[in-house]
Amino acid sequence: MPPVTRRTLSPADTPRALRALSAWTPADAPAGGLHPGDVGWLLRHADATVHLWVDARGDGRPDPRLDPRYDAASPVAVGFLDGPVLRVTAAPDADLGALAADAEELLVPGNDWSDGLPVPGWRPDPAETWLVLSWTPRPVTTRAEPVGEPDAADRVRVHRAAFTGSTFALKHWETMRASPAGHLAVESLVRTPDGDPAAAATGWFAGKGRCGLLEPVGTHPDHRGHGYGRDAVRGACAALADRGVSAVAVLTPASNEAAVALYRSAGFTVLRENHDWTRPGRG
Repeated sequence: MPPVTRRTLSPADTPRALRALSAWTPADAPAGGLHPGDVGWLLRHADATVHLWVDARGDGRPDPRLDPRYDAASPVAVGFLDGPVLRVTAAPDADLGALAADAEELLVPGNDWSDGLPVPGWRPDPAETWLVLSWTPRPVTTRAEPVGEPDAADRVRVHRAAFTGSTFALKHWETMRASPAGHLAVESLVRTPDGDPAAAATGWFAGKGRCGLLEPVGTHPDHRGHGYGRDAVRGACAALADRGVSAVAVLTPASNEAAVALYRSAGFTVLRENHDWTRPGRG
């Protein structure tokens, strides 16, 4: 099997991983377990770690889809640990067996799920189905406004209220927007008629003619049921469409009926179902 080498990247070292993920993002929906936006959202943490697998042979020919200034060891996969889940997107022609063999070092007991990388001996998790929903660019009407620095604190307030236990803070927003992925982000915020922040959405660009991603989307509990979340989603989608995406995708557990209903109301349709791979006998 062809050799692969795994490199551990700090946030400052992630541009190459982001370029690779963008090159591997198709027009209809993200491939594998990661979109550039997933890395972008991870980079809200100053100590984030991203793994880049490269072809260790280095045949002297840089991948023409990527920046030729970098060495000839072509990227073959990008991944990171999202809690107990190893999330990976591989190049279309990558040797998944070689990647899985190297990933064993990361898949210690407790890290019992793999998203996007089949692991020999593991099985699709029957307990959780993820829906991949897709939106096709079209004209929209929305009350959403772009998020700028003056709105950042309110955008953070919405997120913390929408997600129980969230520790998202203004410093995280600032770190994310200053990161190598910050230029890929578009954000929308919807306010009530009284000016209170009600809903927010972050979208991520992967290049013209490629699929964008929503991550995350949230509505303040005090303002649910009034269409604010739908408007935030439409606002982010419209901003991505203006940048030239071919579609916008969002992933959510099928069991999250409220989220599925929100995305359907915003014009998304279910494209496919995904299952993470899980370790046999876990727990």
